Amino acid sequence: MTEDFTARSPRILTSEERKARDAARRADAEQAMREHEAAQRHFHANHERLKAERLAREARAAGGAGN
Repeated sequence: MTEDFTARSPRILTSEERKARDAARRADAEQAMREHEAAQRHFHANHERLKAERLAREARAAGGAGN
């Protein structure tokens, strides 16, 4: 089995193709940022909810131990 690893010169893009590629990349990046920010908001909300539950549980435990 022989494999040809000769280098090919990159295809030259026209200005319209370059603009379309850049617009697609920009749209993809914006979508990725929106998804990342949404994930961060959900993570933070869940973290705060769990923290509140833990503090309430610890307060109940401390209040019950004082009896």
